[in-house]
Amino acid sequence: MSIASKTAVAILISGRGSNMGALIAASLDDTYPARIVSVISDKADAAGLEHARGFGIAARAVARSEFDSKETHEAAVREAIEASGAKFIALAGYMRLLSAEFVRAYEGRMINIHPSLLPAFPGLATHERALAAGCRVHGCTVHFVTEGMDEGPIIEQEAVRVALDDTADTLAARVLEAEHRIYPKALAMVVRGEVRMTGDGTSQFRH
Repeated sequence: MSIASKTAVAILISGRGSNMGALIAASLDDTYPARIVSVISDKADAAGLEHARGFGIAARAVARSEFDSKETHEAAVREAIEASGAKFIALAGYMRLLSAEFVRAYEGRMINIHPSLLPAFPGLATHERALAAGCRVHGCTVHFVTEGMDEGPIIEQEAVRVALDDTADTLAARVLEAEHRIYPKALAMVVRGEVRMTGDGTSQFRH
């Protein structure tokens, strides 16, 4: 598959972007259907920016601290996405709640990864909450981004067995490994059109 025939994808990050790294690594395979054309961070010191630049990917900060409002910041992020030519957006540790207007602009074309088996444990501190609840199985989910936090239609999941001696840190480490496996798979499914978000807010898979 030629570079030109691959679908352009932008990644939004806030920190080191370990899932960004997994997507970049997958995109280097000639048979992978997506190419990462831009990495955008809302923090100027995000370590993931330099990591992306190391692969020749255009990476820039659109720092929230430099804007007077959420509206003007999101407008600048959208401008950066559009300038990159990206058709799809992948969130990889992007720690900003997106407005309804922003989400609607990329409806069905923006995905996120979450460290739990949604709909269980949306939001933060998922590993601590799973342990506190006595879960024997935890995991991660890739989903379409919708206006509700972590409520979008599910694209892919992987379960992780909870060990009796797990701490939040040890469980998080194994879940992160699973995230790195399923995120590239889910992105490929979306850009190939193997799964899409329907008008009634569900995922439709092409068999």
